[in-house]
Amino acid sequence: MGGAVEETKLTFRRFKEGERSDKWEDLTEKIFQQDHSYKCPTYVHRTPPCQGSCPSGHEIRGWLAIARQMDKPPREDMSWQEYAFERMVAANPFPATMGRVCPAPCEDGCNRNEVDEYVGINAVEMYVGDHAIEKGFKLKEPGPATGKKVAVVGSGPAGLTAAYFLRLKGHGVTIFEAHDELGGMMRYGIPGYRTPREMLDKEIQRIIDTGVEVKTGVKVGEDISVEELEKDYDAIFWGIGAQVGRPLPIPGWDAANCLTGVEFLDAFNQGYFQGGAAKKVVVVGGGDTSIDVASVARRLGHITHSHSKDIPDDHRLGFTASDVAGTMRREGVEVTLTSLFPIENMTAAEHEREDALREGVNIRGGVMPVEIIKDDQGRVKELKMVEVDMEGNKPIPREGTEFFIECDMVVAAIGQMADLSGLEHLGNERGFMTTDPLYSVKGHEKHFAGGDIIQPHLLTTAIGHGRIAADSIDHYLKGEPLEKRPKIDVHHFNLLNELHQRGLDPETCEFGETIHDGMSGTSESNCAIHNYEDRSKTHIIPHDELFKGHFNYQPRQKREQVYIYGDDVLGNFEERIKPLTEEQAIKEGERCMSCGLCFECDNCVIFCPQDAIFRVPKEKYAVGRYVDTDYTKCIGCHICMDVCPTGYIQMGLGE
Repeated sequence: MGGAVEETKLTFRRFKEGERSDKWEDLTEKIFQQDHSYKCPTYVHRTPPCQGSCPSGHEIRGWLAIARQMDKPPREDMSWQEYAFERMVAANPFPATMGRVCPAPCEDGCNRNEVDEYVGINAVEMYVGDHAIEKGFKLKEPGPATGKKVAVVGSGPAGLTAAYFLRLKGHGVTIFEAHDELGGMMRYGIPGYRTPREMLDKEIQRIIDTGVEVKTGVKVGEDISVEELEKDYDAIFWGIGAQVGRPLPIPGWDAANCLTGVEFLDAFNQGYFQGGAAKKVVVVGGGDTSIDVASVARRLGHITHSHSKDIPDDHRLGFTASDVAGTMRREGVEVTLTSLFPIENMTAAEHEREDALREGVNIRGGVMPVEIIKDDQGRVKELKMVEVDMEGNKPIPREGTEFFIECDMVVAAIGQMADLSGLEHLGNERGFMTTDPLYSVKGHEKHFAGGDIIQPHLLTTAIGHGRIAADSIDHYLKGEPLEKRPKIDVHHFNLLNELHQRGLDPETCEFGETIHDGMSGTSESNCAIHNYEDRSKTHIIPHDELFKGHFNYQPRQKREQVYIYGDDVLGNFEERIKPLTEEQAIKEGERCMSCGLCFECDNCVIFCPQDAIFRVPKEKYAVGRYVDTDYTKCIGCHICMDVCPTGYIQMGLGE
């Protein structure tokens, strides 16, 4: 075991062989012959693809601008980390957790991939999240009490997020949780070396501290009925997740030592499973859960000696948490992970696959289980497999390719189902809950739902559901119609809010008076936002509308990774990734291309041949209001738009 830094890959691709990245026309005509153009610069705010692809709705560009030290805190006593934290939790109250485990679709969508490689969004999020815990940052105080009460059933990412945003709106919230501790899949579905429990506890406690009531060890549908909740609460949010694993649909699954990935991880995370009697384990899956199962099995190892008092609690799992590790000898477990898809097409994150391989997990892609072979005692002894080709999501077996894998435990991590016992009338034919786009349960007034109970997906998806559902519940409790959500349903930069926190609100004045004063348009008036248009709720800005030639190669600031090899993994449950330093977080923020919003590079000021574009006075400066245009000088040459790296400047005023 040891610290290491991921190998640097020089992937800078600003220019490609045989082509130019930016095609310039002859500027002579633009500069000297376009004075008749009626077009002038308009500052058009659009959503960057990182935010557009974030299921939780983070305003990523916003807190990266804070990290790069461009967007300064509105108060002198506020650090940039606290300002960034406030911006993060406006969408997602779990920055430290999600900075570790989110597969980061935002990074896949990052326009910087077209220059060198993506901005390390997760790494900056983790740094700020950890700093917030270290410094004890609090969440915002709830609004005035409304007198309304909401029951939140389930305390996973969806339930806790809904509870937080409902409290912000002043509603009373009670969480009902069947387990003894809060966290849902963040606690019981992910091992502690990926989500350290002390960190998770503190992020959850911040939410509880806003005034959320908690009732643990209570299973709705058994310990308390749905009818009782309907009687006592004004609305109910269902965030119960999908807590039942799917069994393998093959002969022999009823053999001893066959269990689902959910059962395996739940037992481990509750402390019931500290070591195994199994020597050879096969994990069937291909997603992140299957990687977690395989990695945990390798860490637990095989117990070769124990004291007589160490009695197995469950014949499928092995020894209980009362075992003392020092009284046992552990040997490496041979773990094979199988996937229908080829290894490179597995749904698990690439870095998680690489870690598993490093730690001694054998991964076989393009294969499918056919039958579980039992021994004379009815226990697993082999798993019959066959090689397959995939036609979409349908596996096509290859004739004559059957083979056997010797094993004494099979874990199926092929998906999850909901547990609707006692709640059957709320479910659909698939065993989940059906909601409309506003997360209201269809056919059941005052019921709302989000997270895996709708459809199993990412933790960040569940967080987004909880946030939006809280808005819907708030409208419902106020007796207001549920509003149609925007096409791009994430947190957006709001120029009016930015001006307000800087004390730069536009003046209140009658439009008619402005006309009588002889002013045409708004360039000389402060009763409107001059030459600005907000298209963020409908438009995502693509890379080909940026001036990418502005950006030089900047290596990504990478988190230190603790790599573990082979049997060194035995008994090692330490966290594998280390946070960035403050210096690294700032540098990574500087790599953000600020797609769709000015990042104050001065290109338009420098290149304007008419000096029509100028910086606003310092006392009137705000993010998004760094430059302005004197329309009496502008000749409509378009150069400012051509050299704008972020695509913020568009020619259109007067069209």
